[in-house]
Amino acid sequence: MNRNSLKSHSGRNIPAFFTMFFVFVIALAMVAPAQAQFTLVKISSDSFTDSDAQHKTEVEPDTYSWGSTMVAAFQVARIAPGGGADLGFSTSTDGGKTWTFGSLPGWTVNFKHGSASAASDASVVYDAKHKIWLIQGLLLGGAGVNLAVSRSQDGLHWSPPIVIDGNEVDDKNWITCDNTPTSKFYGHCYSEWDQAFSTGLIKMSTSHDGGLTWSAGVGTADNAGGSGAEPLVLPNGTVVVPFLGFNMQAFTSTNGGKSWSSTFQIAPVNVFGNGNVRSDSLPFPSTGIDKSGKLYVVWSDCSFRSGCSTNDLVMITSTNGTKWTNPVRIPIDPLTSTVDHFIPGLGVDRSTSGKTAHLTATYYYYPVASCSFSSCRVHVGFTTSTNGGKTWTAGKDLGAGAMQVSWLPNSQNGPMLADYLSSSYVNGKVFGVFMVAKAPSGGKFNEAAYTTKQPLEASADEPRFSSRGEKRIPNVHSNRPFPRNQGEERASPPSK
Repeated sequence: MNRNSLKSHSGRNIPAFFTMFFVFVIALAMVAPAQAQFTLVKISSDSFTDSDAQHKTEVEPDTYSWGSTMVAAFQVARIAPGGGADLGFSTSTDGGKTWTFGSLPGWTVNFKHGSASAASDASVVYDAKHKIWLIQGLLLGGAGVNLAVSRSQDGLHWSPPIVIDGNEVDDKNWITCDNTPTSKFYGHCYSEWDQAFSTGLIKMSTSHDGGLTWSAGVGTADNAGGSGAEPLVLPNGTVVVPFLGFNMQAFTSTNGGKSWSSTFQIAPVNVFGNGNVRSDSLPFPSTGIDKSGKLYVVWSDCSFRSGCSTNDLVMITSTNGTKWTNPVRIPIDPLTSTVDHFIPGLGVDRSTSGKTAHLTATYYYYPVASCSFSSCRVHVGFTTSTNGGKTWTAGKDLGAGAMQVSWLPNSQNGPMLADYLSSSYVNGKVFGVFMVAKAPSGGKFNEAAYTTKQPLEASADEPRFSSRGEKRIPNVHSNRPFPRNQGEERASPPSK
């Protein structure tokens, strides 16, 4: 990790002994993420009582912001075989100061006359042309898994679900909209999913009317499979879809979603496998775009560690979606640390760009990568950059506590916090939404969606760190292939 030489305030060189001492102190301090001074704010709670779910649980958040409004969406009351009792939302209309939460109506049998037994995989976006908020997710039932979306004019009052795809084989969906007024596809919204329970192929659907109607699903030119895609739209209307295939891959559309290109590799992927928490070894991409249209993709990867001993967060960028930089390590802590970082939630300030772009990544982490089910402790951290990712702050712990794995609800793929995280900038201030679990009480879990009272900022004089000069280690391999099916959902049994 590169650091500028240390000098005294008078500009004179500090003696070598003191220089080495200060460097040692900084390095020692970075081995464990610093405890940041943030006040946690609980923004939702599970109030369902159905017999299928593990109650007082919430998992897997996504967020989006527009103007002073920020909307978070997530599963409420996790059901072990798949999904939750419903999808929940929590909305701030005053820049993150206060929050109002509720559940989506008509999705499941548990709220407002829905028919599905469970709901899962919430993704949220704003359609600026039609002035509509959209929460997309999966409807799980005895017949299979379908993709749907709810609409809202204010982020607080939501419509019943509109089915996007009813083929009953869907999973790992995401949604985005073209919000650039000068784009010839302004107001197009794009849904992505994969047919996890049949062919495994990726599909895309387009809406031109604020999510009221959707085109039939269209595959890539090479009929590619994959998972965990997060589409982005360039200012010129080109849609770029990074996803996890056999490595990090992508495909594009230049005609408003009528057709999609063949897929191409944008980066190699290698991941350390712990496996005690669902998706701690699943390197799904977390994506963002700045004002200029520069694209950012972050995931967890062990390629910079000797023996693939733990995961860092790594990042690539592109200005056109087809040519990408080589992966660089985000220097959250030194290469000698034992910290395992996973499930990143990247936020990009869309009012900033290029060399002054503001980026923030939240993430979960184990202080010791080689921990076991009984010894693993899950923490929430963050790092931030104000120069487009050239330098970053050291990792900071958000004070969510050392969560025990046994405090997490079960899923078909292990104890669950999320398959993805999210952070969003609202009025230039960034807030993350993440799940915090505490010790169960009264026979129920104690896991809910939280954010922070204070935005995730760093002081101007806080040290910044660069990974310039670091290189991926040739031929480094993980101890096992990453589990591409770890994030899959299953249809839950009918409500009793």
